[in-house]
Amino acid sequence: MKKITVLLCIACFLLLGYPPATSSAEATKPTTQQVPSYAKWGQLAMKRTKEAYPKADIVDYLHIGRQEGPVLTTEKFRLWLKEGDKEFGVNVTISFYKETEAVKEVKMEEIKRKAKRKKRS
Repeated sequence: MKKITVLLCIACFLLLGYPPATSSAEATKPTTQQVPSYAKWGQLAMKRTKEAYPKADIVDYLHIGRQEGPVLTTEKFRLWLKEGDKEFGVNVTISFYKETEAVKEVKMEEIKRKAKRKKRS
């Protein structure tokens, strides 16, 4: 039994491959992934949604877009929530002052999932 397990592990390594060894200098290098400009506002959108719907789980998140004006900037998000058997979306719009990034307003609008259409024969 042990031989079979060892052989299966070896076969998996050979078929799937394994990452090459890296030096300790490479392993300690910080990653250079950029954080999207809307990340801060997405966290706020999730926080406010969780406050408004404390029993629901956020199951999906979408950044819809940004609108920049001369004074205010608006970030829009759609979060999909599940509470028991109920699934629904919440559109979150965050308006903030461009200069200071102080939040002016957070609007939330619940949206229902569209019913599936029946095929006509």
